Amino acid sequence: MAERAALGSGLDGEIPPLRLTERDLFPGSSAPGPPVPPQPAVTEVNLPPTLGACPLGPSPLSKEQLYQQIMQEAAWGHMPLPSDSERIRQYVMRTPCPLLPFHHHTPPHHCDSIDFYQRLSTETLFFIFYYLEGTKAQYLSAKALKKQSWRFHTKYMMWFQRHEEPKTITDEFEQGTYIYFDYEKWGQRKKEGFTFEYRYLEDRDLQ
Repeated sequence: MAERAALGSGLDGEIPPLRLTERDLFPGSSAPGPPVPPQPAVTEVNLPPTLGACPLGPSPLSKEQLYQQIMQEAAWGHMPLPSDSERIRQYVMRTPCPLLPFHHHTPPHHCDSIDFYQRLSTETLFFIFYYLEGTKAQYLSAKALKKQSWRFHTKYMMWFQRHEEPKTITDEFEQGTYIYFDYEKWGQRKKEGFTFEYRYLEDRDLQ
């Protein structure tokens, strides 16, 4: 009967089916479902990282501990690379050319002796010591510097020399005016009232 009424009304197209939901039939009611539990309130708390290691608060560090912390951070910035353990490859020229007669063809005579290093300038000895680390040349340069009354400070990694007689000398340290070589700025500088502790003195006898 509904089909005849639709045909008689002149509607040629298909009539879409009517779909009603429970909300359309009962507007005042909501769809049944499981009860939703109330969500607890979330509060963010920011705790400083130091409370994990120091529950009572950070304690001040001593000068020695601060120095060790600075050295450790510097070491992390210069981590060794896998290539550092490889042997240095000797360079071989593809097209060698003969040297001119006035150039040195062989190393100087007795260039690996302490007498040869004592004839070098002080700045040259410092260059060899800091840039040829772990070689015999570094050992000979250190030996030559010690013969010139330079003393190596193991804490500051610098060479010191007395500018005058120390004003205070004890069994543990001496205090006075010193000349030291600053390898970062590459030059000799003067330090007044410096305390040289003997525990940082490199006093091994270089044979």
